[in-house]
Amino acid sequence: MKEIKAYIRREQLDEVVSALAKVEGLSGVSVNTVTGFGRSRGRLRLVDFETHFRIEAACREELKEQVVSTILDAAHTGQHGDGKIFVSDVGEAWRVESKKAITVP
Repeated sequence: MKEIKAYIRREQLDEVVSALAKVEGLSGVSVNTVTGFGRSRGRLRLVDFETHFRIEAACREELKEQVVSTILDAAHTGQHGDGKIFVSDVGEAWRVESKKAITVP
């Protein structure tokens, strides 16, 4: 199982979420508003925190490429600051309601 975290421009949120909703087999996403700082063309910007959205999704290994490419296509504007995507392995997952481990075939 993979965890995908994408940081995108706020004005791209609707387009990205709509595109992800069409991915067959993706059960859902979480969206959070985040602020922070980073390096812009080598210069550290500590003032004027940028507000972005963080989209998180967990998916089967075979969906990873489709989810990442869907986000890339929907979030891309061609401008500096379009965002970043991080993909991580999920070692374990648990369903709170049933207290059972989630197994991925």
